[in-house]
Amino acid sequence: MMSIKSTLLTLGLTAALLGGPLVAGAAQAADHKVVFQVSDNDPGKWNLTLNNAFNVQKVLGKGDTDIEIVVYGPGINMLKMDSTVGNRIDQAEKAGIKVVACENTMHAQKLTKEDMLPEIGYVPGGVVEIMKLEGEGWAYIRP
Repeated sequence: MMSIKSTLLTLGLTAALLGGPLVAGAAQAADHKVVFQVSDNDPGKWNLTLNNAFNVQKVLGKGDTDIEIVVYGPGINMLKMDSTVGNRIDQAEKAGIKVVACENTMHAQKLTKEDMLPEIGYVPGGVVEIMKLEGEGWAYIRP
């Protein structure tokens, strides 16, 4: 009879050889994870950030990369319905790039979700979100 330790070792080696996860049905984590900070109300900075995010996907592979753009402070204006970069935010979301707005900033600026682009997500605090992701090993970029 195999011990639990031997069984786990065998399962781990089999999973490694087959290139799959250790647990059946477990999702394979992305090889690369990057979080971008945008806190400027500047369309040029936004376009640079979006270009960087698309380039990361292009170079490293869309399926191998998790990308999140965290927006707070004055940058939140670029996520409003009348945003000059709204169409690019939609393209980013469709490409699997997550764009999230800081609810602390929204509250301070008296913005509601109805004021914002429909495809974005929300986090309670932008800085805290970046801290959390960095703690999980995500690369941090501020263009």
